[in-house]
Amino acid sequence: MFKMVEDDEVDIVIAALNPDLGFLEEWRSLISRFHIIIVKDPELDSALQIPPDFPSLCVYTRSDMEVRIGPESLSLLRFTGFSTRYFGYLMSKRRYIVSIDADCVPLKDNLGRPIDVVRQHLANLTTPATPLFFNTLYDPYAKGSDFVRGYPFGLRCGVNCAVSCGLWLNIPDFDASILKSGKKNDRLVDAVVTVPKGTMFPLSGVNVAFDRELIGPALFSGLVLAGEGKVRHETVEDLWCGMCVKVVCDHLGYGIKSGMPYVQRGGDGETEQEIQMERAMEGTSLLEVAVPFFQSVRLPQSAVTAEECFVEMAKLVREELGRTDPCFARAADAMEEWVRVWGSMHTKQ
Repeated sequence: MFKMVEDDEVDIVIAALNPDLGFLEEWRSLISRFHIIIVKDPELDSALQIPPDFPSLCVYTRSDMEVRIGPESLSLLRFTGFSTRYFGYLMSKRRYIVSIDADCVPLKDNLGRPIDVVRQHLANLTTPATPLFFNTLYDPYAKGSDFVRGYPFGLRCGVNCAVSCGLWLNIPDFDASILKSGKKNDRLVDAVVTVPKGTMFPLSGVNVAFDRELIGPALFSGLVLAGEGKVRHETVEDLWCGMCVKVVCDHLGYGIKSGMPYVQRGGDGETEQEIQMERAMEGTSLLEVAVPFFQSVRLPQSAVTAEECFVEMAKLVREELGRTDPCFARAADAMEEWVRVWGSMHTKQ
């Protein structure tokens, strides 16, 4: 059932938090046929070092952000650190977006060939998801799998898949409080599952893809810790983004898949642990408050698009969480501004 996707339907989005983008050489055979969007962190002063001869590549800088959305919106939306990638989502005109952190490279098969991460993400997004009833053989649409005995025939058509959450080997994505120096993840599970409806999960921005036409306006965070840095272990933006988009997908009847494809993630786990611990408790405390909210929140039936859902979500965040911590109120402001800017940009396009 894998739907063939044309190359001009895909954007590869990379947030450049460091000037050296030599890692793109590892991806050349997999992504050079697609349009590539690189967004330079506005706080990065050094010139980017990009390998030559990528036929379709566009770089956006702080000056581009200020021209496109204005300095006031830029200040509110805070496209910095890992949140830099959201500007790439905003500028994309293609249906499917694949976003991978700059410390990741493709895995290799037994013959040393890179495994096609983009193709697996597209397979996930163009085959149905099954959030309404769990299939114990994982993704029934994957090669070699099917629906198990007892799976209701009336639900076997599934629903549209809006988000594909990939995984990675090497540096695990643990909380800083339990991150063990030198601990690696070397276990690859060749499976894809749909996250059940009504269940929250921790989305990571390390390796993710989504259908922009279905859910694009709801793929934004707005919740950024003061002084949030450049390593994944000290961020909450992707976790907040994931809970927002999960509520929207559940409301609109879309699905989210998790599992394959894997990438190989680099980085120094010990260094990340040392940096993260300074902010760990702040992010943990905020999430302990936010998770029950997302588990119980319900959007009005009048919200029938991703934009409308995200605006309603922002209102509820302000009303129910804003009184507990001012960062939630700021997140709500940013979420509403994101939808306004998204509508303005895509009306122009």
